[in-house]
Amino acid sequence: MIFVGIDVAKDKHDCFITNSDGEILFDSFTIQNNIEGFENLFQKIQSVSNDLTKVKVGLEATGHYSYNILGFILNKNLTVYVINPLHTSLYRKSLSLRKTKTDKVDSKTIATMLMSDVDLKPYSNELYHNEELKSLSRYRFDKVQERAKLKSSIARLVNILFPELEKLFCTIHLSTVYQLLSKYPGASHIANANLNELSVLLSSSSKGRFDYSKAELIHTVSKKSIGSIMPAKSLELKHTIKLIKELDSEIDEIEKEIKIIMDKINSPILTIPGISYRMGAIILSEIGSFSKFDSPDKILAFAGLSPSTYQSGKLDSPHSHMEKRGSRYLRYALFNATKFVCNWDPVFNAYLLKKRSEGKHYNVAISHATKKLVRVIFQLEKTGQAFQRVA
Repeated sequence: MIFVGIDVAKDKHDCFITNSDGEILFDSFTIQNNIEGFENLFQKIQSVSNDLTKVKVGLEATGHYSYNILGFILNKNLTVYVINPLHTSLYRKSLSLRKTKTDKVDSKTIATMLMSDVDLKPYSNELYHNEELKSLSRYRFDKVQERAKLKSSIARLVNILFPELEKLFCTIHLSTVYQLLSKYPGASHIANANLNELSVLLSSSSKGRFDYSKAELIHTVSKKSIGSIMPAKSLELKHTIKLIKELDSEIDEIEKEIKIIMDKINSPILTIPGISYRMGAIILSEIGSFSKFDSPDKILAFAGLSPSTYQSGKLDSPHSHMEKRGSRYLRYALFNATKFVCNWDPVFNAYLLKKRSEGKHYNVAISHATKKLVRVIFQLEKTGQAFQRVA
């Protein structure tokens, strides 16, 4: 067997090649982070092995820096292992008490880890292409968070410019309200508007839901409003609404791409009532390959949803809190997906009510239901079976 260790950096990668007899085939050498460097590495690998199935390549998970060389190695049909940097650090410390940490040492450490046959699982093409779904899901998550902040700004500005408007609609975050405020950003603007023009705007933007009487009501209330006349705030309101509309369009585009990938995956997770394409995509992309996990408990630990343990001397705390480590995106998706599943599935709903009847706080009860949901997802993904609703 041939073992290749690669320490990834931004502009260059340090490599080390050895065999199962411990013979150093290529001592630590550096390749540039470009196609010439990648081909140079591959030529060295080919020069020491005619059978690429007997080659194992290891590199640390260093985010986007490792993505290009990882794709190159996979395209060459080499077996590759992506290792947690913490795992590498602990392994290096176990070999020596000296505090030696350089890129060349790390590349040798990675190759040695592969030789020692520690519990490592190969990285697959499936995981590599799963990164696209993860990127889209996280990108959408960040966009939604950004939009939520802008909506908070809308609420703040409306409270300054036309505070009475909130009582005239079920929510100010309606397309109709945004259309209204884009043209008339403040109570004073609406009060001076032509009533017929105001009525046409409301009717067209709401598809006939709001008629002349609604326009008349808003017009009347605006004349008695305590809202401030602040041109700077009105301009900010118009621009904020414009940004939200742009984000809406971007999020729609991202969601279409997510749906295309999810349709290709055709995962049984979507057969669970209450789990949408969006939540399902986050869960699947953050978990990656279910073959990495031997049990649902390990997925819970990966998501940071397993209870922490505190024991010292005679003190053994009975009050455990969630660890909240690992992927915050996965934790968010599982927790929120559980709420929808509990609404749509009678078995999960009954389980949630049972936990609530035991005196548990709603969030604690949901966390218990989340563990149940993870067990169901794990079983479905392992067997490929669809979710069976209990009649």
